[in-house]
Amino acid sequence: MALRDDRDLRGQPRAAGRRRWNRGPRATAWAAAGLLFAAAVLAPAAAAPPVDVIFDTDMGNDVDDALALGLLHALANRCECRPLAVTISNDAPLAAPFTDAVNTFYGRGEIPIGTIRGGPPPVADRYLRLARQEDDGRLRYPHDLESNAAAPEATGLLRRILAARPDGSVVVVQVGFSSNLARLLDSPPDAVSPLCGRDLVAAKVRLLSLMAGSFQPIDGKRHLEFNVVKDIPAARRVAEGWPTPVVWSGFEIGMAIPYPAASIERDYGYVTHHPLAEAYIAYRPPPHARPTFDLTSVLQAVRPDRGYFSLSEPGRVIVEADGGTRFEPAADGNHRFLLVSPEQAVRATEAFAILCSEPPRGP
Repeated sequence: MALRDDRDLRGQPRAAGRRRWNRGPRATAWAAAGLLFAAAVLAPAAAAPPVDVIFDTDMGNDVDDALALGLLHALANRCECRPLAVTISNDAPLAAPFTDAVNTFYGRGEIPIGTIRGGPPPVADRYLRLARQEDDGRLRYPHDLESNAAAPEATGLLRRILAARPDGSVVVVQVGFSSNLARLLDSPPDAVSPLCGRDLVAAKVRLLSLMAGSFQPIDGKRHLEFNVVKDIPAARRVAEGWPTPVVWSGFEIGMAIPYPAASIERDYGYVTHHPLAEAYIAYRPPPHARPTFDLTSVLQAVRPDRGYFSLSEPGRVIVEADGGTRFEPAADGNHRFLLVSPEQAVRATEAFAILCSEPPRGP
């Protein structure tokens, strides 16, 4: 099955008066790519139905999850996607409240959130506490969920959302552990659908876009990528059993596209407190330029035909016993992985900086 979407999705220009991040001494080399970006991304285009997206994240382990969720909202503001649900594979108690706070900040506090039960242990919790931050006795970022335990279990939510959608209509974006999706594949028929999990996925999902694995050496060495090694059995289950086309964004892609620290410092000042900027600073303050691992899978899922990335030949990704990933070309394979050129990386960086910092517009 071909991995393309022929929709011509709409972009909009940056709001007047917004400051652009400084691209530094490489500005001359980037000029051509910037012009291409302006023509291909910001120019009006024919309206198309939004992409229905389920976002599966390990929110809290890295700040790229928060940026990726903000990116999803910005694309929804432009009517390019419709977030159906967020499911969380991180057991940290404040992962769901923080996610709910970000959704509420963007005017979409009604988005269903599901959480894992008994998943891989949390690794980091540097910014989730923002969900509890108060100013003058009131929550800085209002939200309804008080803890992960207050949200429904993720597998049941995934089944309910998928069962209600038209066949072949949903794109799943996984940017954390594969735990929730592996459990979905193994779920039995229930009251919401007579289909087992794998058959339900085959019927309702048209693409899985996931940030996982590594398909190039890192510093000359084979790299064991975090999202895979923290739940190797789940990653193997998804790699071997997911029945739709899959596009993998490897570790090397996010490394090639660092988020510009100057954007964090300059582009979010239209409000006193912004959850993305404050999460970024809490995770690791600028001038740190964080790799955009998870953002790449969101961008590819919603704008697959904009030329931000190229795709490998078809094949299959093998998850090895130690969590390493290996790609085997095969004409009948339904897996591909992302490739990025220096010029594409410039365009993606610019898109991330503009979209992530875009003011909320509500649903």
